Amino acid sequence: MRLSHWLKVLSLAAWMASPGLGVCAEAPEPATELAVQVGNIVKTTLRRYVLAYGTVEPEPAGGGKPPASAKIAAPVVGLLAQIRCEEGLRLEKGAPLFQLDSRAVDALVAKAEVAVAFAEKNFARKQQMLPAENVSRKLYDEAEQTLETARKELANAQTQRALLRIDAPLSGTVTAVYAKIGEAVGLGSVLAELVDLDRLVVAIRVPSQEAAALKIGQPADISARALPSVADAPATQRGTLLFISPQVDLRSDTVLARVSLARGGGLRPGQFVGVRIVVEERSARLAVPVESLVTREGASFIAVVDHDQARQTPVKPGLRDGGLVEVEGEGLREGLKVVTQGVYGLPAQTRVRVAQ
Repeated sequence: MRLSHWLKVLSLAAWMASPGLGVCAEAPEPATELAVQVGNIVKTTLRRYVLAYGTVEPEPAGGGKPPASAKIAAPVVGLLAQIRCEEGLRLEKGAPLFQLDSRAVDALVAKAEVAVAFAEKNFARKQQMLPAENVSRKLYDEAEQTLETARKELANAQTQRALLRIDAPLSGTVTAVYAKIGEAVGLGSVLAELVDLDRLVVAIRVPSQEAAALKIGQPADISARALPSVADAPATQRGTLLFISPQVDLRSDTVLARVSLARGGGLRPGQFVGVRIVVEERSARLAVPVESLVTREGASFIAVVDHDQARQTPVKPGLRDGGLVEVEGEGLREGLKVVTQGVYGLPAQTRVRVAQ
C-alpha cells in the first residue's frame, strides 16, 4: 500500500509539471526596449589647441618698424600755450599736437637773424676788398668767423623754438590727453598718448609646459566673448603667432607670446580676449559626439546602433575638438549610428528604440 501511494504522488507531480499545463514552467521574460537618442560617426579634420588668455596691445618695435604707440612728452620745460589735438582724433605723422609758449625764444631768433644779416653784409664787403688788398687777411678771417658764429647762434635759437612745437611721431589715433592750456610742464611730462589702431597684437601668457608645442606662424583663433572656456568660444577673428619669448617668467611659470590681429577687427587696446592656437591637425579621422563616449575603469566604449540593437564597442579615444572626439576601434566606419543620450547604464547588447 505504501509503495503504490508514492507511485501515485510521483505520477501526479509529473503530470502537473508537463509543458502542456504550464503550472510550474517559467514564463519567458518580455524583451526590454530602451529609448535612446543617436548621432553619427563622422570623418573630419580634428585639431589640437593650446589655450591662453591675454590682452590687446599696440605692436612693439620690430622688423625694422617703430612701435605702434607713443607717449607724447615735453622735450623742454615750458608753459603750454596751445593744444591742437583731442581724444579720438586720427592724425598723420608730423601733425602738430602741442605748442609751448615761444615768446622768449622768438625774440632770440629775431635777434640772431639780425646778427646774421649784419655779419653777411660785413663779410661780403671784405670779400670785395680782398682782391685789391684793401683789407687785411686778419680782418677778412675775423669777418668770416663772425658770420659762422652768427649762423650757429641762429640755428641754436631755431632749434630751441622747434622744440616748443610737439608733433606726432607716428600716424595714429589720440587715445588720451593729459595736459591743459596754461599749465607749466616739466621735462619729460607726458602730455598725451597716441596709438596706431591698425597695428595691434594680442599678448598672451602660455604655461611653460605647453609652450614647447608653439611655433612661429601657427594659426590662432581669437575670441572676445566672455565664455567659461576658450575652446567653446566662437572666434572673433583669425590671427597668426608672431613671437615666442625664449624666457620663462619665474613668477607665473609662463612664456610670453604675441598673436597678430587683422586691421579693422574691432578689438581695442587693453581688451581682454581668449586665444586658441592650432598646434596639431589631423585630417580624415573618425569622430563621434563627445556625449556618446563612456569611460569606466580606464576602458572606453561607445554603443553602436544596428537596426534595433545597440552593442558596446571598445574604442581608443584621441583628440577632442569642440563637440567631437576622435575614436579608433574595430568595425568602425563613417555613417554608423551611436547612442548619444541614454548610453550610460546600457547593457552590453540590448534592443533600443530611437526617440524622436
